[in-house]
Amino acid sequence: MGTREFAAIIDLAIAKEEEAYDSYMELAKMVTGKEARDALEYIAGEEKKHKDFLVDYRDRGYGSEGLTMSTAVDYKIAEHLQAPEPKAGMEGKDVYLLAAHREKSAHEFYLSLASIHSAGEAKEMLLKMAQEELKHKEKMEYFYTNAAFPQTDGG
Repeated sequence: MGTREFAAIIDLAIAKEEEAYDSYMELAKMVTGKEARDALEYIAGEEKKHKDFLVDYRDRGYGSEGLTMSTAVDYKIAEHLQAPEPKAGMEGKDVYLLAAHREKSAHEFYLSLASIHSAGEAKEMLLKMAQEELKHKEKMEYFYTNAAFPQTDGG
């Protein structure tokens, strides 16, 4: 793969991270609960960090060791529940489910890009970004289960 093609992939990934940031900040304006708003602003900040990393990676180059991300657990909640439509006054659980769907799409986006590359730096970077998006999905699904099924006094 040539330098031009690799730069185009990075630019596309940067655009997707910007889109994710904007989406989460818009959702944060719609939700009524502070906890959900804080979670959305947090995940938006994570997407901004991804964008910043990708810009630095594109402009300076960090090599494959530049990304170190731990393994995420995929609970598959978003795969089994329909994403709600974004609207003002959404409940926290609905916001988390919507966010989990967005992270699922981002994970699939990076996996699909990685699948068209042979082994090498680009493929490794894309697989690591996919793993990072899966970690975000895991976090949103965790928040969803806590909001949808709150702990009771009985255990």
